[in-house]
Amino acid sequence: MSAIDVRPVVNTLIQRLPPAERKALLARCQTVDLTFGTILCEAHGPLRHVHFPLTAFLSLVASVDERPPIEMGMIGSEGALGATMLLGVTSMPLRCIVQGAGQSLRLTPSALRKALDESPMLRRTLNRYLYVLMVQLSRTAACLHFHEIGQRLARWLLMTHDRAHGDHFHLTHQFLSEMLGVRRSGVTTAASVMQANGLIEYSRGDIHILDRQGLEAVSCECYRGVNEEYSRLLR
Repeated sequence: MSAIDVRPVVNTLIQRLPPAERKALLARCQTVDLTFGTILCEAHGPLRHVHFPLTAFLSLVASVDERPPIEMGMIGSEGALGATMLLGVTSMPLRCIVQGAGQSLRLTPSALRKALDESPMLRRTLNRYLYVLMVQLSRTAACLHFHEIGQRLARWLLMTHDRAHGDHFHLTHQFLSEMLGVRRSGVTTAASVMQANGLIEYSRGDIHILDRQGLEAVSCECYRGVNEEYSRLLR
């Protein structure tokens, strides 16, 4: 953990705030290092900390009947974990796991409540982000039901690429199959097709995005739909 005043702020929601409101919020935050696989909150459990990710990114996952978890949403430097506090709720409906290691700005729920009282723009921004998160969750639910594995994998890789701050990241077939809610063999087949078409390079869990535009072309409309809503409301 290190002092926030020596770290660049790259969280888009915080960047939108007027300078005085941004400074007041940052004074309540700590910069922390998040490690892959850390559980930040359980579904319906208490939210101990609010996070504004910087270089880290998070997965919102659901589990039903002791089955493997499936990813419903993703949060990176464009968003925040804990926006549900605007509804007076200090919990999340989904488990949150660190999917990409990195840094995050962290504060307590009580500190966020005080910041919301002091910053009209923060309240307005988080209200809009909460709507975008609802769009993402609803799109994911429809995507899981209607779209083919290849389209879903392309969407998931694009979402990860947006938040990974680089063209390389590490994801095993097993992890991908759990996040997409499909068999490992299905992920292997879809990833092989993408590699054969020059969209990605994939070896032993190491993924290198080679053709971003190509991935966007084969992805389903769900990826574009969420991004368009985010751009309309928050950019």
